[in-house]
Amino acid sequence: MKISEPRRLTRSGLEATALGLGAASFGGLYQPSPADEALAAMARAWEAGIRYFDVAPMYGLGRAEHLLGHFLRERLPENARPVVSTKVGRLMARPRPGRDLPPVAPKNPLDPGWHNGLNFREVFDYSHDGIMRSFDDSQQRMGLAEIDLLYVHDIGRLTHADRHEHHWRALTCGGFKALADLRAAGLIKGFGLGVNEADVIEAAMGEADLDCCLLAGRYTLLERSAETLLDKAYAQGVAIVAGGVFNSGILAAGDAGPRKYNYMDAPPDIARKVDRLSEICASHGVPLGAAAVQFPLRHPAVSCVLVGARSPEQIGANVRWFEQEVPATLWNAIDALD
Repeated sequence: MKISEPRRLTRSGLEATALGLGAASFGGLYQPSPADEALAAMARAWEAGIRYFDVAPMYGLGRAEHLLGHFLRERLPENARPVVSTKVGRLMARPRPGRDLPPVAPKNPLDPGWHNGLNFREVFDYSHDGIMRSFDDSQQRMGLAEIDLLYVHDIGRLTHADRHEHHWRALTCGGFKALADLRAAGLIKGFGLGVNEADVIEAAMGEADLDCCLLAGRYTLLERSAETLLDKAYAQGVAIVAGGVFNSGILAAGDAGPRKYNYMDAPPDIARKVDRLSEICASHGVPLGAAAVQFPLRHPAVSCVLVGARSPEQIGANVRWFEQEVPATLWNAIDALD
C-alpha cells in the first residue's frame, strides 16, 4: 500500500493518508526527545508523503503539541494542509494560591511518564466546559486555528478504575454535546474516542454519532481482541485509526533494544510469540515491522495506521515497512499461528 492513498475518516468526507505520525515520542516517551530531532523526524515524515499528524495534551504534558504546532506553522509551505488530530479529557494545570486541584489520581498502568514533560499536572475533565477548554488550550499550544479531529482521550475503566462512572457521566451528559456542537459549527470536522480499550468505543457508539476512533494496541499481530468492535464499527460507518501497532515497540525492536509491550517490559510468553513471528516473517523475506504496520489494514474498518517515531531514521524504517510487499502466504502463516 502507498502512504499517500487517501482514506476516509469522517462521514463528511475528510480523508487522511493511509499512514500517519503519532507524536507521543516527542513528549519524551521512554527517553528524552531533543527538539531538533523531533522536528527533523516530522520533516522526514512530510517528505515521505505523510499528511496526518496526531498529538495529545498528555504527551509531554503539552510539549508535543508545542513542537508539532511549531513544525506545522513554521516548517511547511504556506498552502500545506495536513490533517491534524488532538485529544480532549485532560487539562494541563498548575497549583496556585486560592485554587485547589483534584487529588493526584493513581498512576494508570498504561501511562509511561515523560522524560521531557513540561511542568504541569494533568486534570481529567470530560464535562462540556472541560471539553471546550481543552479544545481552546490545544489551539493555543499549537498556534493553529483549525484542528480537524478531536478524540476523547483515555475514557474507560482501564485508566479510571472506580472513577470511570463519574467521568462517563460527565462525557455522556455534556462532553459529547460539546463535541457535537463544535462539529456542527464547523470548528472541527469530526470526533470520536482515542483509547486503549475496545469496549468503551462500543459503548460510546451507543451514546453519540462518532466519526472515527483511535484504538491503540488492540488489533495487532499480538492481539486481536478488538475484532468484534471492528465489525460493528464497519457496519455503522465509524472509521478506525489503528495506533500502537508495534505494541509499544516490541514488534519494531525485534531483538534490539528494550522489549516493551503495552508500555511495560514484555513478559516471557509475549517475547516468545514475537520470536516466532520474527521467524515466520523471515522465512517469507519480510521484516517483522512490515507485517506489524500493515496488519491492521486487513480489516475494512481500519482507515489508516498511526506510527510513533522519534527520529528521521525511524520514520524511514516505518515508511519502508509500510510500502513493502507482503505476500498472502505470510498472512496465512500468521493466521495459522493464532
